[in-house]
Amino acid sequence: MRLVFWVTLAIFVLDQLTKYLVVHGMGLGNRLSIEVLPPYLNFRMAWNYGVNFGLFAGDAAATRWILISVALGIVLFVLVWMRRDPPGRMGLIAAGFLIGGALGNVIDRLIYGAVADFLNMSCCGIDNPYAFNVADIAIFVGAFGLILFPSRKKAP
Repeated sequence: MRLVFWVTLAIFVLDQLTKYLVVHGMGLGNRLSIEVLPPYLNFRMAWNYGVNFGLFAGDAAATRWILISVALGIVLFVLVWMRRDPPGRMGLIAAGFLIGGALGNVIDRLIYGAVADFLNMSCCGIDNPYAFNVADIAIFVGAFGLILFPSRKKAP
């Protein structure tokens, strides 16, 4: 569980640090858009009040607390799972990615009322209108890793 803790902490700090540097340090909160390596990478400020791509962002106040509760429930579930049926090293790292990303987005919802998304990538003539953040990447990598690296126990 120590490995899960340290990976969680690293992902959480990286997520919060990048959000702070880009949104406040670079002023993206006010500028709304910064071209980094156009069209491949741009910073575009997007406050996400819902889940992926802003889905279920209806009543922002209710949605905020529901999504915080769901995220914390998932974190608790993954922690119990890792404790009861730990996977190998890669699975534990994946769990840390997922938990760190989830907690990063929870903190955003608590502080800002929404998740701070700012990474925007486009390529090959496709203009992607959506933004995401380091926590979103970590959640995806963590969930995918937990599928790829399941428990070490063999089914009877």
